[in-house]
Amino acid sequence: MVLGLLLGPWCTVSSPPEPCRTCRDLASSFLKGLERTERENFGGGNTAWEEEKLAKYAHSETRLLEVLESVCGKSDFACHQLLEQSEEHVESWWFQGQQQHPDFFQWLCMDTLKVCCPPGTYGPDCLPCAGGHQQPCSGNGKCDGEGTRAGTGLCMCSLGYGGSFCSECADGYYEAARNESHLVCAECYRACGRCSGPEDSSCLRCKRGWALHEHRCIDIDECGTEMAHCRANQFCVNTEGSYECRDCAKACVGCMGAGPARCKRCNKGYQRDGAKCLDVDECASAQEPVCTGPHEVCENTDGSYRCVCAEGHVRRDGECVEDEPPDTPAKGFFDEVTEDEVVVLQQMFFGVVICALATLAAKGDMVFTAIFIGAVAAMAGYWLSERSDRVLDGFLKGR
Repeated sequence: MVLGLLLGPWCTVSSPPEPCRTCRDLASSFLKGLERTERENFGGGNTAWEEEKLAKYAHSETRLLEVLESVCGKSDFACHQLLEQSEEHVESWWFQGQQQHPDFFQWLCMDTLKVCCPPGTYGPDCLPCAGGHQQPCSGNGKCDGEGTRAGTGLCMCSLGYGGSFCSECADGYYEAARNESHLVCAECYRACGRCSGPEDSSCLRCKRGWALHEHRCIDIDECGTEMAHCRANQFCVNTEGSYECRDCAKACVGCMGAGPARCKRCNKGYQRDGAKCLDVDECASAQEPVCTGPHEVCENTDGSYRCVCAEGHVRRDGECVEDEPPDTPAKGFFDEVTEDEVVVLQQMFFGVVICALATLAAKGDMVFTAIFIGAVAAMAGYWLSERSDRVLDGFLKGR
């Protein structure tokens, strides 16, 4: 068959798309292909002969193949699958049904494959949506499953609208305009649950946390009316339409507000001084030392104290000991000699050796004479080497 030549490998997906959407996309892509090939022909060089012998290109199998080649994306498994299932239907419409059914989408997706419904209808039998098929959900919402063979047909109203048909204003909104076919809802003043206009004096009912008084919504002080429910060591703070629970100060055991001056009772480590609960200095107020370990001193903290090591001491294995650097081996005589000082010592050593050899050579000893000459030559070579500048510098400086 024609379509069998066009179907290649497909990529699977975890959850297939809704069938009507797939069919709608396929039909849309098919019609775009027809527009693209509308003015083309066989391209063989003898158009008159081709039209006469092979039928017109506009209704030819060649054009159908060219259109179908680009209908589905390479990785669109659902499209390829639907195209394979509708192979005979598409060919039938192309060769026989175009004149009778010019709307390809309606013919394929609604009438033939039955995966879509007309606008304003839903479900297997294409029943009217809530509010009627002409204006589902009064134009103020979306019909569940509209245009498909699925869904409930119930309305999902837009923000500000309510009711089974979305024909009413939701809580917090009022009718700004209405006629036989349309309703416009606008938002009430923020404290109003129901209202007749946008002003704060147009309230008909208040939101939770507010009380209606002469068409105005007045904030309820939950803290003052004991409507708040806070934990034992928290206090209540009133807000517009509600309240907050905040933690008491560290100095308090129960409180009536923020800070150490609003405590019901003072916490351990604090004492009352006038209206406030202030920190007790355990280090200064104790009659006997609170830190009894060797070399320990007391350090006061907020609501308590701690024992730390005295200056010059550190804690090791739970005890305070003197902070001494670790033992180091004694230094040798030459450990602190610098490199320049080593060079000077070498010069002195060679000088002593050469003087001794010169003395012996002066007595006529041939062996020591030879050694003396060799030592002088070695000293001269060293003097002229790349380190001679350092040696000379050390010598001139008397090092």
